[in-house]
Amino acid sequence: MSASASQLAQLVLQGQRQPSDLVEEAFQQISLQAHLGALISTVEGAPEQAQLVAKRLRAGVSLPLAGVPVVVKDNLNVKGTRTTCGSRALENYHSPYTATAVQRLIEAGAVVVGKANMDEFAMGSSSENSAFGVVRNPWDHTRVPGGSSGGSAVAVAAGMVPVALGSDTGGSVRQPAAFNGVYGFKPTYGRVSRYGLVAYASSLDQIGPFARSAEDLALLMDVISGPDARDATSLETLPAFRAALTREVRGMKFGLVREALEGGNTPGVRAAVEQICTLLESLGASVAEVGLPTLHYGVAAYYLIATPEASSNLARYDGMVYSHRAAGQTDVNSSMSSSRGAAFGPEVKRRILMGTYALSSGYYDAFYAKAMKVRRLVADDFARAFGHFDALITPTSPFPAFRLGEKTHDPLSMYAADIDTVMVNLAGVPALSIPAGYETLEGRELPVGVQFIAPALGDERLVTIAKAIEDATNKAYLRLAPQN
Repeated sequence: MSASASQLAQLVLQGQRQPSDLVEEAFQQISLQAHLGALISTVEGAPEQAQLVAKRLRAGVSLPLAGVPVVVKDNLNVKGTRTTCGSRALENYHSPYTATAVQRLIEAGAVVVGKANMDEFAMGSSSENSAFGVVRNPWDHTRVPGGSSGGSAVAVAAGMVPVALGSDTGGSVRQPAAFNGVYGFKPTYGRVSRYGLVAYASSLDQIGPFARSAEDLALLMDVISGPDARDATSLETLPAFRAALTREVRGMKFGLVREALEGGNTPGVRAAVEQICTLLESLGASVAEVGLPTLHYGVAAYYLIATPEASSNLARYDGMVYSHRAAGQTDVNSSMSSSRGAAFGPEVKRRILMGTYALSSGYYDAFYAKAMKVRRLVADDFARAFGHFDALITPTSPFPAFRLGEKTHDPLSMYAADIDTVMVNLAGVPALSIPAGYETLEGRELPVGVQFIAPALGDERLVTIAKAIEDATNKAYLRLAPQN
């Protein structure tokens, strides 16, 4: 499915395609590329939903996503589907309601065709931690697609669907986007309702889209953004993303984050950043270095905030009301411990233990409280930088996709890979990973991403930047992954 969501919707609105045709084509692509492990399940009711879309169109209802097939990460509730979060704990859980962001897609005429594979409970940077098998990078099947929203990124990059939803707690939309050569957007905290998103770390989680064009990115953000009475953290700001597509970057000031370039980046990543900066200058923008000293403390602070929140959020999965319950236990304590021990994978257990330890008596002030102070310093660093620049530039990841199994036995190495992305979530500001070229490793061409960061509520500015670069390069960085 090489056409964009915008193109497909127009074809349906013009009567040249039917929603049921698009859904059938999506299922064909999903079946042909099942070896990538991108989906945990498909939605059986999708054909009926496509028929309902056609009926609404005949009734004259305006549907900006008319018939467009979409995939959503399997931590987003969709009524009547399994929502597993990639975990045995929720293997048999069927959603009784639909997440706000997904419901808004459906109301706009989109058809949900599948639930995407992911790191268990969104904890991971490689999509290797799912209880339902690893996800493979379509550019090189021996490499990871990134995580935790790897399945959503692969579904878009491989042409199963034109757009998808993921969640981003420390880079879980942006890093997979970079590894797969697509756009990945993390909105300002509160721009998209979290109602119906299964929580990992509530003060950091945000829902964000994957797309293969700036126009599709803007279309999805206009649909899913906006206030929601069911999410107290949602903001009253109304979206204006499609209007931002027509603006220019001429006159914009970009800050190239010095600390993100100090080491650890592969030659291809460094070259991609340099090329993007040169391109922006050719479009009439200016680029200068800026310091973000707290970047070096971002990973430590992030994991000392995210894991305590995860420990609290995952306490409910004890087998008492729902989730997996171990058989043969005679008392509550043994039933809970056995159920949680059997249901959770190694990475989830590791993070629960880390978080519980950081919150425990005698260690709270030394770890969690100190990390929260660093979080304030991170936000202050961003505020100072945005006093001089319209947007900041970093690599999305210091390197392209790494090999399956390469980091699974070295958790610290896996965590350190998030150095360029976690700061954004700590500060609550928006960021976008754009496809920025390719690096050839071991004979394989692998995508590279560059990250743009904007001030809080400056989300639309990122769409302007994406469209300007896309137009200037004639979409040279945007293409489907090879199908094999």
